[in-house]
Amino acid sequence: MADLTERDARWPDDDGLDAEPWKPLTAAEAQALRARQPSLAPSRVLRVQMWVGGGIALLAWLLTGRVHVAASALYGAAAVVLPAAVMVGGLARPLPQAVPALGALRVLAWEAVKLLLAVGMLALAPRLVQPLSWPALLVGMVVCLKVYWLALLWRGR
Repeated sequence: MADLTERDARWPDDDGLDAEPWKPLTAAEAQALRARQPSLAPSRVLRVQMWVGGGIALLAWLLTGRVHVAASALYGAAAVVLPAAVMVGGLARPLPQAVPALGALRVLAWEAVKLLLAVGMLALAPRLVQPLSWPALLVGMVVCLKVYWLALLWRGR
């Protein structure tokens, strides 16, 4: 390691000697952490996404007076909600405790299924929604995707 570049020399070899050593939480500390940071049920996020998607479709219909614009917005919301529901359903099944890495692999696999289903729904949109309004469809999708951020904000309350 005699050939340190200038960039390498800027990084200290230690991992922070003044940092506190890691220690596992006690049962009481873990319970207090769970109370401060409650988990958010995926089904609750899906329900909020469905309501928001329906609201966007209703708003699109009220603003434009055109049913196909509302249907496009609703289809855009469905292209977010339905794949997410499939993923949540797939991840809800119990996992064997013998192989811990299987959990991460399972999340990646269901995320791939979710992505393929969403892309497939978007590819079928021009055939299923006649006439299709792409701007309305994209607004429906984006608004439903942003519900995740709102759900994270609501979690703290």
